[in-house]
Formats: sequence, structure tokens, C-alpha cells
Amino acid sequence: MADAANRTEQDWQEILSPEEFAVLRQGGTERPFTGEYDGVFREGRYLCRACGAELFTSDTKFDAQCGWPAFYAPLAEDRVRYIRDESMGMVRTEVRCAACDSHLGHVFYGEGFPTPTDARYCINSICLELVED
Repeated sequence: MADAANRTEQDWQEILSPEEFAVLRQGGTERPFTGEYDGVFREGRYLCRACGAELFTSDTKFDAQCGWPAFYAPLAEDRVRYIRDESMGMVRTEVRCAACDSHLGHVFYGEGFPTPTDARYCINSICLELVED
């Protein structure tokens, strides 16, 4: 994982599939309701598919019915970093893996979900790998 921050984009292209590269390294988004972990609620830890960093746990995953896996908090705040995203004609907060700087998705606040944080980390399945307990 330590060398993940030093990889070039060419290195990432050799490591990741074209679909993974498009989302993780180029900030793309998978189509809603098509991801591997949308609607999956098995117990375990969700790792960054690019570098293996532990990002989320099943304890914070909830059914937001948004088409992507949703979590109300990362495993720890130092596991992700946040970037102001003004694309798409709105202001959003992009979520990236703190270890390798890969794009994961976005976080939204104040949507009224009955979770402890009222946050929805809307994360692309293709960015994650579930390691079941």
C-alpha cells in the first residue's frame, strides 16, 4: 500500500481493468443499480480495489435505494479525503481513498436518512472489494 501513492497513471492502467481505471483514476461513475455491491449486506470490510486500504465496514452500510452502495461513515476519517466538486452544475463533495488518491464516489449530507450521521457516502461498487468476516 505504501507504494500506491507513488504509482504513475501508466502503472494504474497496467494494474486496473479499463472499467476500474475509468472510475478509480479518471473520476467516472458506474451506472446506478449495476454495481456488484448495490443491495449486498453481508458482514465484512470494504477495501479500496486499487490499493487494498480498508475504507468502510458493513456496520455502516445502509439501503439508501440510490443505486450505489451507501455508507453513513468511513472506517476512520483518515481513510478518505474530501475534494470540493463543482462539476455537473452543482457543488458536491468527492470522496477519495487517502492511501492512493483514487476516486470512490461522493458524500451527501442532510438527506434525512435515519443514520447516526445523516451522511450518505455514495460509493461506486467497482471501487470496492468486500472481504467477508
